[in-house]
Amino acid sequence: MSLHQRFGRMVDAFRPADGPPPDTLLAFFRWCLSGAWRGLGVAAVASAMGGAADVIAAMLLGRVVDAVSGTATAGFWSQNWLLIALFIAFFLILRPAIFGLSTASSSVIIGPNILPLVLSRLHRWTMGHAVTFFDNDFAGRLAQKQMQTARAVTDVASEMVNVVAFALASVIGSAVFLLSVDGWGGVALILWLLAYFALIRFFLPRIRQRSGARASARAMVTGQVVDTITNIKTVKLFAHAEHEDRAALGAMAGFRERALDFGIVSTWFRLSLMIVAGVLPVILVGGSIILWRQGLATPGDIAASGAIAMRLSQMTGWVSMALMGVWGSIGEVEDGMKTLSPPHALTDAPDAVTLDRVQGRIGFDHVDFAYGRDAGGLRDLTLDIAPGEKVGIVGASGAGKSTLVALLLRLYDVERGAIRIDGQDLRRITQESLRRQIGMVTQETAMFNRSARDNLLYGRPDASDAEIEAAARAAEAHEFILGLQDHAGRTGYDAHLGERGVKLSGGQRQRIALARAFVKDAPILVLDEATSALDSEVEAQVQDALVRAMRGKTVLAIAHRLSTIAELDRIIVMDAGRIVEQGTHAQLLAQAGLYARYWDRQSGGFLGTEEAAE
Repeated sequence: MSLHQRFGRMVDAFRPADGPPPDTLLAFFRWCLSGAWRGLGVAAVASAMGGAADVIAAMLLGRVVDAVSGTATAGFWSQNWLLIALFIAFFLILRPAIFGLSTASSSVIIGPNILPLVLSRLHRWTMGHAVTFFDNDFAGRLAQKQMQTARAVTDVASEMVNVVAFALASVIGSAVFLLSVDGWGGVALILWLLAYFALIRFFLPRIRQRSGARASARAMVTGQVVDTITNIKTVKLFAHAEHEDRAALGAMAGFRERALDFGIVSTWFRLSLMIVAGVLPVILVGGSIILWRQGLATPGDIAASGAIAMRLSQMTGWVSMALMGVWGSIGEVEDGMKTLSPPHALTDAPDAVTLDRVQGRIGFDHVDFAYGRDAGGLRDLTLDIAPGEKVGIVGASGAGKSTLVALLLRLYDVERGAIRIDGQDLRRITQESLRRQIGMVTQETAMFNRSARDNLLYGRPDASDAEIEAAARAAEAHEFILGLQDHAGRTGYDAHLGERGVKLSGGQRQRIALARAFVKDAPILVLDEATSALDSEVEAQVQDALVRAMRGKTVLAIAHRLSTIAELDRIIVMDAGRIVEQGTHAQLLAQAGLYARYWDRQSGGFLGTEEAAE
């Protein structure tokens, strides 16, 4: 294995984090970088060796100058061959090797590994949040915060290794050399460093604060733009391009103001440091000349002091810019940490068990849930569904149908009561294993911008091509999938569907969603207006497929079009979060209640908000 391969494997770029992210800065950095300290340590040592090498180079230069000034021309080579050989070996072999090692450690250990390490941890944590977390923010803003924070943590780690370790080694080595020439030179360097650090202490907190504000404003721009692009069809249909432009320009104006604030403070910081940096060569070179006139320093000491002074002066600008970047990155980390590190609102119990293949018995036991409000949701709902029973759920908009399904999937936790599957409380079951037992098709179908095959495999990743094709045929999707072609020339099951399936019609998206549920073949099937986007002919064909797919499964079917659920085993009618009627289609019609009124008014049509109002 080569040296580069060994370096590249020194950090496990996808190692899971140890627990949740802390909400304090230093602890958050430790959480992000845990498992990478060995690699960072090696890189820091290599960088420090590079800083020390610069001091050694100046010292060797001073020795050569002394040798030239103190030796006759004829005997120079014979008397100083060892010094010359050391000088050549250092500059041609040792120094390149040190800087090569430093570069390799930076570009192979840090560069390719730290960003994916931090980003993977932030992404895993973000995906674990409850759906309410995503409902309350921009998707683009959250993505921006993840990338921004990971990049900023990586920049801080990289600069601390490449700049701070290098600079500390250079400063310490320089101080040792100057003290060896004369104590006053070392004292002068220390006093200059105190002034330098005082300046940094004044400016960097301000840079940190303004950088955080700039990062937050930048994320708002991204969120606004992504929100507009995601809903571009709605923007065009309502002719609101100008409105969206004003919203985007408003966000951009806010970012511009924050960027100006940051630019002003960084300009003053840079100017002040350049003034301080100019003082150092004057002090060190001037002091060395004074010592030389007093016979306390050699010409080589003057040359070495000058080389060190110029190097430190140049490094001051480099280090100052790096530290400004570090503090700016810290401000961005703090900004991202506020968004991404809150604890998960919906978690598995410590003793949660994995739910194996279930029979499909579902029980709602006096369930209350109102999204934390005083009204809406479900009120004291009790419902028992036998394994294999097919239940239709009817009610006007706002009756609680979707809330019931969301609670069954444990997208939220009940506020009172309990929900059980096969007698097991959902709160004692891992969320992942629960949702593997439930197949769902919604009215608003979700598609990934991946191939048709990948979207179908989302139902069950280990499904074979034959199983995928059979599911697509059952959902009346196979024929139109074969006719797909994307912008890259991919066709059929390999064609990409566009973001959120934008390249498909509503009916095509819904048929792929049905096929995906068929591939999953879960024991519990939830249909939320599963055929609402289909025309009558295709719906009739898909209904036959649904009948076959529902065999042996427990089914909950939400429908506004009552004709689609009339043949189910039982129908429950919801109103204001409660079950007000239940029975078969014939029984409910005989009761002449709310369901019967819906049926009479529909005449096979659609149940909407008019009925709710009445």
